[in-house]
Amino acid sequence: MKPRFSIVALSATSQNDRVLSIANQCIEVLSNIGIKVLIDKNLSKLKSKDLSVSSRENIISKANLLIAIGGDGTMLNCSRKFGSKGIPILGINLGNLGFLADIDPKDITSSLLSVIEGKFEKDERFFLEGSIEGNKTRFIALNEIVVHSGKIAQLIEFSVFIDESFVYRQKADGLIISSPTGSTAYSLSGGGPIVHPEVNTILLVSMLPHNLTTRPLLVEAGSEIRIELENQKSVLSFDSHENLLLKGNSSVYVYKAKSSLTLIHPQGQDFFASCRNKLGWSSSI
Repeated sequence: MKPRFSIVALSATSQNDRVLSIANQCIEVLSNIGIKVLIDKNLSKLKSKDLSVSSRENIISKANLLIAIGGDGTMLNCSRKFGSKGIPILGINLGNLGFLADIDPKDITSSLLSVIEGKFEKDERFFLEGSIEGNKTRFIALNEIVVHSGKIAQLIEFSVFIDESFVYRQKADGLIISSPTGSTAYSLSGGGPIVHPEVNTILLVSMLPHNLTTRPLLVEAGSEIRIELENQKSVLSFDSHENLLLKGNSSVYVYKAKSSLTLIHPQGQDFFASCRNKLGWSSSI
């Protein structure tokens, strides 16, 4: 039977000894069953006469699966670079929480063989897209887009509109606009709710608001969110990766992106089990 994934790319954001060791293990497992392996430039230290570094464009055009080796930060990076272009992502978790990357290093061989044999589950996630009025550039984020002061203990004042309807004007350290995927990330630290990945919604979570009544707000994922800032300096952040300085009067638009991400999980992966294991649900005091 022809493998579902015949060309597999490997990517990471670090080239430490542990990452390289796991990458070599992946290459050995995949090569032994006839799978062609591509590596991106972040794994250029791998030494093999049969491997050469592939460009991002080559990986996007040829690979039908990408394995991200690292924590959720690596998964976010690979999701933006490759997942947004239609390549399914499978994560090997070397981080702490690992809500996106869920293969344990000790299970690499068995998990990879099962996935190649077609024993896996697909998980579709949407990206957020953000833009600034007057700037044609569009940026995407898988977890969250954040408007913040860029400084410690400094408020900014902003107005929020949903589909042209005025919602509120507020003073706060900033505003987190999160996808369901990001609800277990920065939004959670800001007091936002945990949202199941299949719920089609966008979260708005204020950062240290200067009032006693502000609560997180969930809106339909097809909504257009506009944040208006007047005569202020602030920072617009995308997954804490791209950071844009805003000055003067600014209008920021956030909406559900057209591109989506396909995550590949070993069979049996369960969101609520992940919450129990990673967030300590059901643990006694």
